[in-house]
Amino acid sequence: MTSDLYAYDAEVRSQQGCICGVDEAGRGPLCGPVAVAAVILDPDRPLEGINDSKKLSEKKREALYDQIISRALAWKVVLVSPAEIDRMNILGATMYGMAQAIAGLGKPVDLALIDGNRCPESPTPCRAVVKGDATSASIAAASILAKVTRDRYMLELDKQYPQYQLAKHKGYPTKLHYELLDQYGVADFYRKSFLKKRGYVK
Repeated sequence: MTSDLYAYDAEVRSQQGCICGVDEAGRGPLCGPVAVAAVILDPDRPLEGINDSKKLSEKKREALYDQIISRALAWKVVLVSPAEIDRMNILGATMYGMAQAIAGLGKPVDLALIDGNRCPESPTPCRAVVKGDATSASIAAASILAKVTRDRYMLELDKQYPQYQLAKHKGYPTKLHYELLDQYGVADFYRKSFLKKRGYVK
């Protein structure tokens, strides 16, 4: 599987030059930031086991995170805050984060491979790749960096606000999460625009 993802990148690289992969984590949760990552992998130092972050165990993601940041030619993770998500909406915030992550690499890129079916507005040429995190090694690496960064952020938040049990649901809209919201109300780190429909925010 990993070899297929690297083969895809090698083909694109042969046609386009330097590429980066871009992906996000946390579009669906009720609280916390959306995390967006961009990665330029070193084709001469492939990483074994790289895959869509959703298909990997937490332990495997953590191990690959360290390998990616040590071997990548460049990487950048951007956290877009709940307030910015409320201001721009989640799609706008994600696209903004993607453009920021690409710009933050500090290296010129000939083509950015974007997971999904939309591309951000960026001076760097972009190509949308549907199910990109299961297609491109670069996008898969970005998905791992984004997911691990966001999960770590939510675990830190859990220490400050244990009553919301964020370590358990990571902010996603579970039955337990709504029950805790009923009990404790809406804290500052919540996405107010996500809670209006359910009557938590006027």
